[in-house]
Parts: sequence; structure tokens; C-alpha cells
Amino acid sequence: MNDTLRLGTRGSALARAQTALVAAQLKELNPGLVVGEVIVRTRGDAMLGSPIHELGGKGLFVKEIEDALLQGEIDAAVHSLKDLPSELPEGLILASIPEREEPWDALVTRGGESLRGLAPGSRIGTSSLRRIAQIRRYRRDLEIVELRGNVDTRLEKVAAGDVDAAVLALAGLKRLGLEERATESLAPELMLPAAGQGALAIETREGDVATRRLVEGLEHTETKRAVMAERVVMARLEGGCQLPLAVFAENRKSGFCIKARLASVDGDRMVEKERTGASDDATRMADEVAEDVLAHGGAEILRDTR
Repeated sequence: MNDTLRLGTRGSALARAQTALVAAQLKELNPGLVVGEVIVRTRGDAMLGSPIHELGGKGLFVKEIEDALLQGEIDAAVHSLKDLPSELPEGLILASIPEREEPWDALVTRGGESLRGLAPGSRIGTSSLRRIAQIRRYRRDLEIVELRGNVDTRLEKVAAGDVDAAVLALAGLKRLGLEERATESLAPELMLPAAGQGALAIETREGDVATRRLVEGLEHTETKRAVMAERVVMARLEGGCQLPLAVFAENRKSGFCIKARLASVDGDRMVEKERTGASDDATRMADEVAEDVLAHGGAEILRDTR
């Protein structure tokens, strides 16, 4: 490892805030450690004019960063976990998953309305098929508008009246100090999050033991168990930004619980399955939830969506 630990990141304000958070935590655990930021422009950042699902979904915001990592231009990469495909390139590993921020989606409206309170015909911006399907399931009378760009751009479009509302990840707003812009935190009964939403991922080269040991100090066991179970469901259903799939796992008093929700983009059909059991069985339960979804109509929804 170099004298300076080089963290690769996208150039958005949110990505850099997340990387700065990881850097601060690493320096707190390792006094004297020097951490540098390396900004890498990704394909997803360069093609903001097209819907994510039309560009291929997963991997849009990570491939160039992973290439830089494989080529030794950076020592570790900081990602939003929900951006990572279920399979990593050969030679790279998911070395650490820090404690998760709130995983829910947030609604931002121009007039302060809740999702229930938006007037019929209101324009609500999002580029996520998962969000679109769940919104249509709940409010068919709203107009969905394609909305991409960084958090500031989307907030500006709401303020300017280009759209009446937008759905964003609450974790992103909080990490940018913009939580007060959220009109409503959307309950999971209405809007189940994406696999890994709210969690960060630190990726390293498999053979770089020194860097891996450094970042492993940020690992949060409970978060890792939950998000890895979510990623099992995602991998089994081949889910990504291009599919309307929502998955969430957590520890409850009743045990470890994992829930998956797959809906058609028009909101007409939805399959939701859940399992609760011992946390040691998280992977098995994730497999079973995925199989339940497929067996009860999910296979048809996936076929039609593709």
C-alpha cells in the first residue's frame, strides 16, 4: 500500500460526501493515516439524459472505478452498495460494509404535500422502475416524469416547478445535510427500498491484504448480514435498476426478517413474500423468499418486464 490510501469515488456531491465519511472513520481508527480522494467519471455520470434502465442498470456507476482499482490507480473504492452488481469482477472483493444509514425513500414536494396529499395529475419525478411501480400501485392518478441527475439537480427541478415532487433516497439527503428537504419518509408498506439502499460498500483488490485489513475495521456485522441477504435475492431474481424489485432485511425482536416485493411497471401486478427466522439462516431465507416470489407470479412479471 502507498503512504496515502487512495479512495476512488464518483464526482457527485453525494459520492464525495460518502467518501469523506469513510475517510474520516478510517483516520479515526488509524491515527496518522493519510487518505486521498481520486475522482473517477463513470458512464452513468456521462449519460444523464437517458433512463437508467435503458442504459443497462447495474454497473453504470461503478465500472470505471473498478477498472481504476484493478489497474492500481486507487487502493479502494467507495460505492453506494445499491449501485454494485451482484457479481464483482475477478480480482476484486467487497472488503467492508459500514453501518447502514436509514434505508427508506423520501418524498420531496414543492408545496409540502405528502404522497397521499398530492393533487391528481401532479408530476412526480423518478428514474427508478422500482419506485415507479410502487407509486403507480398506490397513486395511479399521478404523472411519472423521468428525472435523473445528482441530488441538487433533482431538488432544483422540484423547486423550479419542473416537477411537483421527486422521490430520493433519505440516506443521500441526510449525508448531504439536506434531510429537512424531505416532506415525507415513505413507509416500507408503501415504498420498499432497493437491495442495499442506505449502505456503503468499500471494494478492494483481493490480493491487497494491507488495505483490506484497514477497511475491515469499518465493518458493521448486522448491516452486512442484512444487505448480503438482500443481494442474494437480487442475484436470484437478476434484479437491478432495470427491474422493479424491492428487497429489505432487518433484525427484529421476532428474528431476522427479509421481504421482497416485485411489481409490474404499470403497478397492476405485485408479488410480495417474507420470511422470518434465525439470523444464522439469513442466506437460506433469502433464497426461499426469492423462490417464493418466482413461484407466485414473479417469473411472469420478470418475463414481461424484460
